[in-house]
Order: sequence, then structure tokens, then C-alpha cells
Amino acid sequence: MGAFLDSMLAGRDGLGGVRAEAAAALLRDGLPGPREEAWKYTSLRALEQRRYAPAPGEATDVPALAAFALPGVDGARLVFVNGVFQPALSDLQAAPGVEILPYREHPGQLDKDLEGHHGTGSADAFLRLNTALVEDGASIRVVAGADAGAPIHLVILGAPAAADLAWQLRLQVELGAGARLSLVEHHLGNDEHAHLGNLVANYVLGAGARLELLQVQDAGERATLIRRGSFHVGEDAQLAATTLEAGAQMTRHDFRVHLAGRGARLESRGVFVLHGRQHADTHMDVRHEARDTSSDVLWRGVADQRSRGVFHGAITIAEGADGADAALSNKNLLLSPQAEIDTQPALEIYADEVKAAHGATVGQLDEQALFYLRTRGIPLDAARRILVSAFCSAVFADLQPAVLRERLDELLATRLPQAGE
Repeated sequence: MGAFLDSMLAGRDGLGGVRAEAAAALLRDGLPGPREEAWKYTSLRALEQRRYAPAPGEATDVPALAAFALPGVDGARLVFVNGVFQPALSDLQAAPGVEILPYREHPGQLDKDLEGHHGTGSADAFLRLNTALVEDGASIRVVAGADAGAPIHLVILGAPAAADLAWQLRLQVELGAGARLSLVEHHLGNDEHAHLGNLVANYVLGAGARLELLQVQDAGERATLIRRGSFHVGEDAQLAATTLEAGAQMTRHDFRVHLAGRGARLESRGVFVLHGRQHADTHMDVRHEARDTSSDVLWRGVADQRSRGVFHGAITIAEGADGADAALSNKNLLLSPQAEIDTQPALEIYADEVKAAHGATVGQLDEQALFYLRTRGIPLDAARRILVSAFCSAVFADLQPAVLRERLDELLATRLPQAGE
């Protein structure tokens, strides 16, 4: 099995039901290797040699609330430290019609939400691992017609521990017909640990529902973070997702959207900003499965020093999804001769009367633009930062409120090359 799976599944012989099925499938197929197309650009050989301790029943290092505050995000709050729910830091008071159930306090709900999410093949190894071992997370449900109001803040924090830990979290979000929800998924932590985090999130949007999802990934730079989000978007429902990938040593983010109802819509904006030896792999899979659906995907990537970014953006327009309108754009900047970005746009069309476009670029900063700024008395380092910041700004241009957008711009600025680098 290798050191990794040995440490993960040791002493877990008593698993039953769907957990036992997931563990058996994981042991049978193992982790994805270089021949697995979905993991072609992300090697797990180093991870296979790692050993992790399971997340403890409670966290020993609990930060102050101010450590993870975001301006404009002042609704209900769920805080997890090293994969463990922290009731003392959380605030589950939500608007009428909104139910928030932490799984540690409602294990029966977790058992229900695990059903039907088994995965297939080694490409889904981390889904299987999560299904077999997860003990914490939350269920968020918004009843039909309800508006959750202020954004719900999901905080996932990595903190130092006696050993490197592996934690599993599960999130189940369901919006009834016509419901509204704004959710912030916030990963952060210091650089004093090298934990492994594995989050599986499932979203179901009923007819006419709207979900605004902001994902801020600023995990500790020694951490490994695996995330999988699956979205089922119903008739006339809308999903608006904005993503910033800035932290972690290695991260894999699977983003799977099924536009399953007529008139379903997706708008995705994202950026990854990498330096050092960071590795970020974003895998988007958007499927138009009904008539008159639309998707608009715009992502940016920046890699400096010896970092590596991977972006796979696939759009499939299924048979019968006539009238679909799909667009995907991925533009990337290399700021160092040693940096690397692999981008893979893919488009498959099996329907008639559709509108679809996709494109990707990888390049360097415009020398003429740099020269222009320098002729205006701007030093070279500052000119480079101005151009890179402008390149990334399209991702946050429409984000509200303004104070939150400004905070993310500040975070982004800390990840851009500093003078002398």
C-alpha cells in the first residue's frame, strides 16, 4: 500500500457500509499514478512516502477570532482547526430558513450525506479516502424561497501540532427552489506545519436558486490541500464562484459543475499566484446537460521562481443541450525562466445550435508596457508588480462588497514578486 495508505487506514478494520466500500476500493486501486490522465501533471510519489497522524479529537492551538476575519463577511461562522469543529469560535445563528448542522454534533446527518458518493477508479482516490475516514464537516440547507442574507463564513485553519496530521472534511450544501446563499470558504494557516487536508463539498441548487461562492485559499506554505467541489445546478439556477489560490505547498482543486436544468448558469472567476516551489493543479469540468444553459469561465495564473501551475478546463455540451452558450478563457504569466504552467482547454460538443469558445495563453510580461512605465519614472520592480496586479484584477472586478475586494487585492499583492526577488 505504501507508507501513506498504511498510515491512513491503520486500525480502521472496523469500518462498515459505504465507508468500508470506499476503503476497499482505495486499497484495490491505490493513488493515481502518472498514467492517470486526470493526474498527469501532478505527481504523488512524494506524498506516497509520507506518514500522517489522524486529526485529534480536539485542537490544541486555538487562534483568536481576529486571525481569520474578512471585511464584509459577517454572517454565521463555522470554524475548523486541523479538521476539528470549534464551537467556541463558531456562530451558528443564521437567517430564518437556514439550517447549519456540524457533523461532529450530528453524526447521523453525516451518515446520510455520505450515501451515493463513492467515486470510480484511482482518479477518485481522495474522494474514497474522505468517504472512508471523514468524521467532521457540516450540512448547510436553505429552504425554498429563503434568503440566507449575510455571507456564511466557513473557516478551515491549519495549526501546529506534535506531528503532521491528515484531516478529512465533508460539506453538504443544498438550496431549495428560489433560495439564496452567499458562502465564503476560507483556508488559512501558518508555515509551522505540513498537514494534509482533504475537503469534499457537494452542492445542490434547486430551481431558480442562486449561490455566490467565494473561495480564499491561503493555507500554510508547507501544507498539502486536496479539494473537490461537485455542483448540481437546477433549472434557471445560478452559480457564481470566485476563487483565489495563493497558499499551500501542493494543492489540487477539482471543480465539477453539472448544469442539469434548463437555463442553468455558471460564472467562474479564478486566479492562482505561485512562488518558490509551490504546485497548484486546478481541474475544472463543466457539463451542459440541458437546453439553454450557459457557462462563463475566466481564470488567470501567475508563476514565479520554480513554481508550477496546472489548469485543466473542460467543457462538455451533451446531446440534447441545444442552445447552450459556453466560454472559457485561461491566461497565464511566467515571471521566471524556471517557472512552468501547463494549461489544457478542452471542448466537446454533442448538440446543435450552440455557441462555444475556449482559449488559453502562456506568456511573459509585455516588454513595451514595462518600458512605458519605466519612462514615467517607475522602478522596474514596481512596474512589474503593477502589470501583474492589473493582469489579475479581472478576477475580482465584480466582487462585492468593495471592502472585501480590497482585502483580497491586498492579499494578492503580498504574493506578487517583491523588490530584489
